[in-house]
Amino acid sequence: METCLVLLAVSLIGGLMLSRLTKRMHLPAVTAYLVAGLLLGPFCLGRINIPGLGYQTLAQVGSMKIITQTALGFIAFTIGNEFRLSQLKATGAKAITIGILQAVFTTLLVDIALIALHFLQPSVISLSCAITLGAIAAATAPAATLMVVRQYKADGPLTRLLLLVVAIDDAVGLVVFSVSFGIATALSSGHVNVLGVVVEPLLEIILSFGLGAAIGWLLNWVEQFFHSRSKRMTISVAFVLLAVGLSMLEFQVGAVHCGFSLLLVCMMAGTIFCNICPTSEELMGRIDGWTMPLNVLFFVISGAELDLNVLAQPVTLLVGIVYILSRSAGKYFGSAFSCKITSQSKSITDHLGITLLPQAGVALGMALTAATLPDGTLARNVVLFSVLVYELVGPALTKRSLMAAGEIRPEGRTSARTANKTV
Repeated sequence: METCLVLLAVSLIGGLMLSRLTKRMHLPAVTAYLVAGLLLGPFCLGRINIPGLGYQTLAQVGSMKIITQTALGFIAFTIGNEFRLSQLKATGAKAITIGILQAVFTTLLVDIALIALHFLQPSVISLSCAITLGAIAAATAPAATLMVVRQYKADGPLTRLLLLVVAIDDAVGLVVFSVSFGIATALSSGHVNVLGVVVEPLLEIILSFGLGAAIGWLLNWVEQFFHSRSKRMTISVAFVLLAVGLSMLEFQVGAVHCGFSLLLVCMMAGTIFCNICPTSEELMGRIDGWTMPLNVLFFVISGAELDLNVLAQPVTLLVGIVYILSRSAGKYFGSAFSCKITSQSKSITDHLGITLLPQAGVALGMALTAATLPDGTLARNVVLFSVLVYELVGPALTKRSLMAAGEIRPEGRTSARTANKTV
């Protein structure tokens, strides 16, 4: 226990201290946290085998899953704040159209690139693996995007649309992956599982939305019994923890495997709560401040989780480069095309695709499922490689695009310490 606490403290201190360096380099703090995780991980300081100084094994990093899952739950809950009815009436239909089209376009482009590689070099990648990776390409990581938006207080049409599209992307990616993985499994085994391809993914989405809506409604009802800000924030935190815990449950109904999506459950809870609670805006702001250390730990642990062994595998690098290039093109051109047909401004059309490049938790979860294929290890390693690249480069590209769109103000020299003295 003492080693775990020291390790968490070192993770927080290391991430925050490194963020001072990245600030001088005009890079987002998220990049600093991820690099700190790499340095503290099993392939750098962890190899020294000094308890508390670094994560000595990937298994030790995995033992911190409760922290990363909890942080992801809070991130998804606050994204629900973007789905207010007043905003959805103006941009909801367009955001859904863009979210679906760019995800499908990305999947198709990655499929084409990797299937072409399969026919050119059958020994490098199988057809089932190519189709599965195409589906995983649709997923976008909401955490890094949201952290960049928060750090620089980005606001404007592009930022608001981005947060909606990133949230929608999870539901679209889940369906696309389930269908593609079902096809890939059929190619490998010779039979089609209709339950796995159609019923189970749709049921997961429905169950997740239902559970999230119930938690959001119940949170609003319980909030009415408390009047102090601290107690209302505490009960809000408790309900997010409840949503995270319940979303991890799995059960069987006959032949149908039932489960929940953590992101969809927490996002729906936040959406319902924000639309029916008149003081939700203030509570969301207070929760954001409370969860900052949790978010830092999320990215440091995510950085430590990145397996650098994949960099020594030529096949993984070859497939990974094709995957990254085709996915990046798919996100960029898919977003540009969908923005044009929904009559978005030139600024949004030019920059939205770049902001959708980050990829992490959702894709890694899909990769674990894909690992059950005959050559699923390749799919997992390719995703690990792409996450390493996207998580280190993606936040900086997101910041650059939001600045180019005029939605991030130039950074000024502000100090909370000085500000407190003058109050």
